[in-house]
Amino acid sequence: MPAPLAKLPSLDFIRGFVAVCRRMSITRAAEDLCLTQSAVSRQIYTLETMLGVRLLNRGYRSISLTPEGERLLRVADGAIQQLQEIVGSLGEPQTRQPVTITASIGVAGLWLLPRLGALQRLHPDIDLRVAASDKVLDLHAEGVDLALRYAPAGGASFAPGAAVRLYDEYVVPVAHPSLAVKTLDAKTLARHALIEFDGPRRPLLHWSDQLRAYGLDAVRPRGVLRFNQYDQVIQAALAGRGIALGRVALVQPMLADGRLIAIGEAGAGRPTGYAYWLHQADAEPRDDVRAVVGWILDEARADSAGRFGLPA
Repeated sequence: MPAPLAKLPSLDFIRGFVAVCRRMSITRAAEDLCLTQSAVSRQIYTLETMLGVRLLNRGYRSISLTPEGERLLRVADGAIQQLQEIVGSLGEPQTRQPVTITASIGVAGLWLLPRLGALQRLHPDIDLRVAASDKVLDLHAEGVDLALRYAPAGGASFAPGAAVRLYDEYVVPVAHPSLAVKTLDAKTLARHALIEFDGPRRPLLHWSDQLRAYGLDAVRPRGVLRFNQYDQVIQAALAGRGIALGRVALVQPMLADGRLIAIGEAGAGRPTGYAYWLHQADAEPRDDVRAVVGWILDEARADSAGRFGLPA
């Protein structure tokens, strides 16, 4: 049964006992504690009297622990060590805490990373940590401030916690300009490979859905390249390896600067029923997190305003 808090020995006595045990010398423990040898001896004697047991066997120029002393040391040494660490950290200058944001590997690589230069220019004093993962992380458990999440566009109830919708998702076939692909038809499919995202099943993110929508489901393409990460799909498209399904929110900068071209009629992107959401761990975040939130919202608004012929 635990002893009442009021009956616990003074921390000075416990500290003296641990110091002696660490050194196995009262003289050296006294030096560590900046006390006299007799003062440390009195601390140990008082502690033994309070507990009603002997803690140390004292010999000529030697000290050893009794079984009771060993039991106490196992707990007391760890407790004193933890106190040393926390007191030391409290006295140190506080290091700057980074703003941690998590996103899927594809969103982190295609949307977030290319924009970090703008964030650094706008907020050079903010440290950022990116946790790229296709798993939905528990923000509080993982120490994450913000998450870019992919969830149904039907409402915030589909996204965890308080979430802000950044973009509805549209998908459009894309290819490198060197392929000179203008339309998606049977002749095009016969000449070019399709680049497939071999990931979780999502509406219109697989070629089978798109070809069915175009009335081309019976047509066999020249070949299919499959990748299990979406950023690899886009890298293959940029390398001219075939035609990919471009998620507009992620490939818009490449469409804007001509690294990729949209295939088919302008504005023919198809909505998937999904959206990108910004979720924050705390309703009242600290100032640097709030600044990053504002920057993300500004980026999303600018993208929506510049979307190539697609509905905002």
